[in-house]
Amino acid sequence: MPIRARRIRLLWRTLLAASLAALMATLMSPGAAQGAAQAPRTPGESRPVYSYEDAIRESVWVDTGIDGDADGRTDRVAVDIVRPRELDRRGRQIPVIMDASPYYACCGRGNESQKKTYDANGNPVQLPLYYDNYFVPRGYGYVAVDLAGTNRSDGCVDVGGRSDVQSAKAVVDWLNGRARGYTSRTGQERAEASWSDGKTGMIGKSYDGTIANGVAATGVRGLKTVVPIGAISSWYDYYFAKGAPLFNSGPDGLSEYVMSPEARTRCGAVQQRLVDGAPRTGDWTPLWSERNHVPDADKVKASVFVVHGMQDLNVRTKHFGQWWDALAENGVDRKIWLSQTGHVDPFDFRRADWVRTLHRWFDHELLGYDNGIDREPMADIERAPDRWTTDRVWPPSGTDTVKLRPAKGTSPGVGTLGVKAGSGTETFTDDPRLSETDWAARIDTPTPAKAGFISRPLARDLRLSGSSTVTVTATPNTRTAHLSAVLVDLGPDTIRDYAASGEGISTLPERTCWGASTTGDSACFKETRAKTADVDYTIFSRGWADLGNWADAEHGRPLTPGKPHTITLDLAASDHVVPKGHRLALIVAGTDKNLIVPPADTPTLGIDLSRTSADVPLVGGAGAFGTTSASVTPRETRLDGVAPPRPLNPVPGGSTS
Repeated sequence: MPIRARRIRLLWRTLLAASLAALMATLMSPGAAQGAAQAPRTPGESRPVYSYEDAIRESVWVDTGIDGDADGRTDRVAVDIVRPRELDRRGRQIPVIMDASPYYACCGRGNESQKKTYDANGNPVQLPLYYDNYFVPRGYGYVAVDLAGTNRSDGCVDVGGRSDVQSAKAVVDWLNGRARGYTSRTGQERAEASWSDGKTGMIGKSYDGTIANGVAATGVRGLKTVVPIGAISSWYDYYFAKGAPLFNSGPDGLSEYVMSPEARTRCGAVQQRLVDGAPRTGDWTPLWSERNHVPDADKVKASVFVVHGMQDLNVRTKHFGQWWDALAENGVDRKIWLSQTGHVDPFDFRRADWVRTLHRWFDHELLGYDNGIDREPMADIERAPDRWTTDRVWPPSGTDTVKLRPAKGTSPGVGTLGVKAGSGTETFTDDPRLSETDWAARIDTPTPAKAGFISRPLARDLRLSGSSTVTVTATPNTRTAHLSAVLVDLGPDTIRDYAASGEGISTLPERTCWGASTTGDSACFKETRAKTADVDYTIFSRGWADLGNWADAEHGRPLTPGKPHTITLDLAASDHVVPKGHRLALIVAGTDKNLIVPPADTPTLGIDLSRTSADVPLVGGAGAFGTTSASVTPRETRLDGVAPPRPLNPVPGGSTS
């Protein structure tokens, strides 16, 4: 064949192959199901081509198989659904995004505390947040589940227990054809999820994200990914820290807060079991074992996208730290965002980047699009307000645990911190009127309520990434005592004001829209911006314990006055850079006001410095900790920081938290 003819034939083959590839991409795209015209699309990205106005809105009641309220019939949970009508007409199955919550009627969801609303026929009109507005036009189904004992569901709230988890797991089973659904709460007409392809992604903040963790820990088939935002991994650690109560109430108070008025009339026995199973002693009981998801990380088959505020004093950061470590040990695919905020949703601290990232995550995990998100850095860390860095893995490669030791200084209660072991004793007296901010503000000054230990100015930036522990040997003069330990970055900085009411954000009157709207369900939400504070110090990791748990982390006992007791405090996971020239401080004290409950006594404790140390995760290991010989002149006035911790209502993610 002549060369020119071969070239022409090759050209036609190339054009034909390109045309066929374009045709297949069109046929496989969401818009092809209705022949909709599409704007140019990013490869591997679902597009908003389906009508939200015309979407199917329906409610189904799914049988959980549990009779939690002991009324003689198994409980049904209400499942409110929004899904594209065009795909239903064509018989095309779709994946589902689910948020299972106890808050849809009592308290509301999101920064604007939205609640579910219904039309005269009981069909959903508004589902809180933007997930349905944004993802349904892109070919997803959206499901909002009322946990048992809340809103329109049967049963009782058991605060993270079997009923809570089964409320959502049963819906995953129903979406995969393994559970029974009904068109009404009490009728027998069956509802099938024939429109679902079974692939489910769960998302939610706080309590909702905790349910996602719990369902993932069952290993249920069909759950492909979970996105827990500020979520709990062990309910014991929400209420206690090694025996020390973090709040003045237990899970029965939370159950009472979120359950429906109807449930209150039938769930007294469940309430009493919550009281009996969660004694205020802080002892571990079978109730807590049932609500601890960390040991079940080996069952997790779904990928996990963790989001947490590093200054979250409601769902404290130990939760994500121990969950992340367990997932890593079991080889679970995972991703993480860590912000400088408190208990805040990423939609409200990094909105555009968050929606774009979440969109790509669900497209990859539920639609199977090869959009590269799984090959991008694992971690996004907020270093300063609205300034983010990334890491290929987290904690970064080269992170190693380094032991830092306190030693006596020239003034009582104002010691040094370094790698050499100290000797002698420092003494303090618990003062329940004071908090960590009071201690840090007087770090360079002898005060009776704390023992502080401070490094010399750092010779280079020092990054701590992961979870720390502090081991303390203390001799009390009473039979009860609580301990606190905090790590502090001493030096000027501008940070998010996590102690203010917005926990690091200010809400603005202007709105931006994220998806399609209907008359009763707007996709437009109030914008936010970072609320900042100029500070002289930043507390970035904390831990607490009841010294009575020194011999057994799960059970306390009275102390022997005058006898030394050794205990290890688990400090909250964090990722913080102490800049060159700043100092690193460790403070050991008693009651941290509004963060733990005081003990029965007011103890004075002597700290044996030779048997006290902090194990901290340093990027670069021991060689990263270097200091200068520069001297520091203590300031006579208080250092400036954020406000003291506010009293917290133990409602993870509710509108009053």
